[in-house]
Amino acid sequence: MHISWPPSGGNAFGIATLSLGNWREHKLEPRLKAAAEAGYQWIDLFDECWAAYLEEHDLPGDQLWEATPENLHIARKLGDLVKSLGMRIACTQPLRKIEGIKDPTERRTTLNLVAKRFPFMRAFDTDLVFMCANIRTDNGVTSDLKTVARDLAELGDMAAVYAKADGGPMLKIGYEGLSWAVRNTWSASWEAVQFANRPNVGLIVDAFNILAVEFADPYNPAGHGRIYPTLEESLEVLAGSLASLAATVPGDRIFFFQCGDAELMNPSSFLPPTDPEIPPLLPWSRSHRLYPLEESRSGYMPVELVAAAVLATGYRGPISLEVFNSSLSIPGQSVPEEHATRGIESLQKLLETTTALNPFWYGQTEKEQAITQVIRRLQPTMHRL
Repeated sequence: MHISWPPSGGNAFGIATLSLGNWREHKLEPRLKAAAEAGYQWIDLFDECWAAYLEEHDLPGDQLWEATPENLHIARKLGDLVKSLGMRIACTQPLRKIEGIKDPTERRTTLNLVAKRFPFMRAFDTDLVFMCANIRTDNGVTSDLKTVARDLAELGDMAAVYAKADGGPMLKIGYEGLSWAVRNTWSASWEAVQFANRPNVGLIVDAFNILAVEFADPYNPAGHGRIYPTLEESLEVLAGSLASLAATVPGDRIFFFQCGDAELMNPSSFLPPTDPEIPPLLPWSRSHRLYPLEESRSGYMPVELVAAAVLATGYRGPISLEVFNSSLSIPGQSVPEEHATRGIESLQKLLETTTALNPFWYGQTEKEQAITQVIRRLQPTMHRL
């Protein structure tokens, strides 16, 4: 059911652990404390950060999902720490290269790797794990809709069986269209979720990954990062896609919403990777993401359009930050606090900008008005190159 516009609010703010500092340079507990002090309510726990936390407690990080008494004890300790700071762990991620595997033995082994997380989800007191769409393109995998949906459905069934057996809350599987995967759009991900047809299998919406496919191109020769000749045309096409999201995806089928902006790159100096094994978007994604609407740092993505579409579905979950940037790998105790503050300020600005946006999914007039609002915000940044 869609809501009136602007929405009444109620979406809490969250942040990924890797968006508070890199695990190699920054221990997890100080990052969590920085998040709590800044005002976040939800934490998105990355695998690398959980592995490093185990190693801080003299346990092997490469066995992070082995349900030993020692590992589960540390998982409960981490969950309790987060709750003592007034926050909750929203999810663990990422599951990678899971669905579409053809070989039955490899497929079963891979799906069982997902199930190994279930005891830890209980220990963390979280109900959601999510997976990125498969990026493999070799002959051992397929992106066939029925196959992908079957795998998602089976994962949902495995999670439901576990929840029924232990009597706890339902465990959920989220599916995200990674921008360099075969299924790289929100609509392709939603299609697979619909075909899976399980109440505990839902959609993960990631603003960066949507915009990296449907709006931006960091290697555009014109230097402006747009796919289409004009900013107006780019936004027209994007708004049409997002209007479809707002109209067709029920808010309770979106299990998590992640936000991120990105730097406007100069394609004369920012060149594609020469290694064919590296996806062209990966260097941009891993080192040049920003918190939403950071125009002062050359942020240029229309994140508010994605946020508006998601909120228009009636989504009530967290609005969470997933940002990777080289600045997060800088040593120093001030890094988590500085990034936590930047992030919370950016989320506040995003919410204000989003709720002031004209509801572009209502009709052409509203869409034109919304595009004008976005252009007015983006033009100073887009003209820098």
